[in-house]
Amino acid sequence: MTRREKKRLETRFPPSLFAIYLGILLLMSGIHTGLVTLVNEYQWNSLIQIAIPVVYWTLVSAGLTIFTRHKIIKTYDRPMKELARAADQVAKGDFSVYIPPLHTSNHHDYLDLMFLDFNKMVAELGSIETMRTDFIANVSHEIKTPLAVIQNYAQLLQKPNLTREEEETYTAAILDSTHRLSALITNILKLNKLESQQITPRFEAYDLCRQLSDCALGFESVWENKDIEFEADMEDRATIYADESLMELVWNNLLSNAFKFTEPGGSVTLRQTSDGDMVTVEVSDTGCGISQKAREHIFDKFYQGDTSHAMEGNGLGLALALRVLQIMGASIKVESEEGKGTTFIVQIPVRVSEEDKITV
Repeated sequence: MTRREKKRLETRFPPSLFAIYLGILLLMSGIHTGLVTLVNEYQWNSLIQIAIPVVYWTLVSAGLTIFTRHKIIKTYDRPMKELARAADQVAKGDFSVYIPPLHTSNHHDYLDLMFLDFNKMVAELGSIETMRTDFIANVSHEIKTPLAVIQNYAQLLQKPNLTREEEETYTAAILDSTHRLSALITNILKLNKLESQQITPRFEAYDLCRQLSDCALGFESVWENKDIEFEADMEDRATIYADESLMELVWNNLLSNAFKFTEPGGSVTLRQTSDGDMVTVEVSDTGCGISQKAREHIFDKFYQGDTSHAMEGNGLGLALALRVLQIMGASIKVESEEGKGTTFIVQIPVRVSEEDKITV
């Protein structure tokens, strides 16, 4: 049992407190005996003999009652009322509540630990609320943009005497926006399912090199149209233990970003190596690169460091890739230099035991 767990079992009404009560009562009983002896010795009248013990024990009872009430209020009632007030504020949406511990850190008891846990819970709720608000704002913005495009071009299509070329241009723009909107909603649903445990990963052994080759070939038309030099350097076979369909999301996203941010005439490299129990995949490009500030946020939902390509994505791809890799027990890091290019490095354990997998 840890020290913290032992603290939770401690009582705020220790046996020493009841020993004090016992000592006081014994002392009061002794004084009562002395008073009775004194009254008998002086042969006071019967009314005084009755009144003195009654008044004495009334004072003793009142004193003990006041002392007990003070201890209960100070030890339990006041802290719990403070906790109740704080909980009420949180229930009303105020996540700035903080309850200071009653004692210093080396003298914490179970109420102090309860307050610390409450403060931690409120801080987490505040963080979640902020994320929820930001998420709704970002989703609203991302959905509003393609809808505005669709609306504008639909209105243009209503104009009379449009040429065939204009109709095709406006229709293509509408279709492009609907595709973007569809991709956004699909990614939001995927990310939500991953984070709410609605997707259960199916871990199985498969050939990573085959999967990387298939994903890369899916972008063949892209690198040919942009005249990008694509190079793949992989082993003949590399077996990993992961969910093949989820890992495909990762490779497609990294390759898509590499080709998207590489200017015509540039190059993209896909490299895979194995080192003991670890398989490493690198996706490099000679694109615009990522600034130090942007690197700190590239895995955030809806973050797009290069706004010049904002119409080509929705800022959810890397967030999805990161979440998938976390579930697989893998890691991802980025190396980049502005104006020279970017490299994403993914490291995957060849086989992950159940206890090593990160819980969804």
